[in-house]
Amino acid sequence: MFTNFRFGIISDLHIALPETIAENSSRFHLVEVSIPALEKALEHLATQNLDFLLLPGDLTQDGEKVNHQWLAARLARLPFPVYVIPGNHDFPSVQETEKAIAPQDFPHYYRNYGYQDSQQNYYSQEILPGVQLIALNSITFDPAGKQLGCLDQQQLIWLEGVLRDSADKLVMVTIHHNVIEHFYDQTNHPLGNRYMLDNADVLLELLAKHQVKLIFSGHLHVQDIARWQDINEICTGSLVSYPHPYRVIEIAQVNQQTQVQVETFKLESVPNWTNLAETSREWMGDRSERFMLQLLTLPPLNLSTREAVKYAPHLRYFWSDVAAGDAIIDFPQFPDSVRKYFRNFSAVDERGEAISIDNNTTITL
Repeated sequence: MFTNFRFGIISDLHIALPETIAENSSRFHLVEVSIPALEKALEHLATQNLDFLLLPGDLTQDGEKVNHQWLAARLARLPFPVYVIPGNHDFPSVQETEKAIAPQDFPHYYRNYGYQDSQQNYYSQEILPGVQLIALNSITFDPAGKQLGCLDQQQLIWLEGVLRDSADKLVMVTIHHNVIEHFYDQTNHPLGNRYMLDNADVLLELLAKHQVKLIFSGHLHVQDIARWQDINEICTGSLVSYPHPYRVIEIAQVNQQTQVQVETFKLESVPNWTNLAETSREWMGDRSERFMLQLLTLPPLNLSTREAVKYAPHLRYFWSDVAAGDAIIDFPQFPDSVRKYFRNFSAVDERGEAISIDNNTTITL
């Protein structure tokens, strides 16, 4: 048993001090607002009577030492504990570079934010009486130095031992990569599978075996809550990407059941960006054409380039609508097969009825 508790989630902060911001014409997210957006979110969360804050990876723009240093110092001023994990941007390569940290250095920057007793990039801690947080590292590298989204065998063995020892607690798992699909056919689509954990099936079976029911992830920059069997994965969108969300979660015992109340907040403006939400949506729309052309020409649609060019302008706000969560997607002007494909991205149940659970909902475990 545990007492009721509340915590915040801010994902994919992509902290970038001004001198580290690089121009990128295809970048969907606005690292230019990373610091004012974080400050505004933290100011609000300080009023929310939180027990702790969870940051599920991509803490920095590209693993820059100065950005990690800045963030660690900023977290030290918060009135509640913070628990972090790495994302794919937090150590982009297997070796330290002139600008970016090495994977083995990550725990040293965040020693006070979960890594007190860990020399690995993962850890487990009883953060409240009866509540065990398991913080996984999904960032690995193959022998050639290519970055992967995967749990290595050593971590899986460690995880099984931790789960066995936590059988009498409420276990919460946080990981950067997605474990359950958060949009249609994500595992198989070339544009979606890079956000999935490569061995998600292994992790899900292990969590199901030990009756773990809560996963908190990020990476996709999308607001979505998905379910596989009894396991719920709450994916939180990026603070620097439309619609600039963050969450407050309250977990309580109600009538001998565990209920998870999810509440989402979205930044509409920050200093010097008074129309942040509108500007960010247009920013994403301006950069959507290349992405949409790929989506249209790749399987399963396999449209010709000529057809794709014709349909792409209608998809200008498609991804921003998906990212905001609870989207109802329909393009009646498209041919039936194409229209049906995009309708698969809608937040509907098996009967095709709208279900608004991605931003604000209550889950019974």
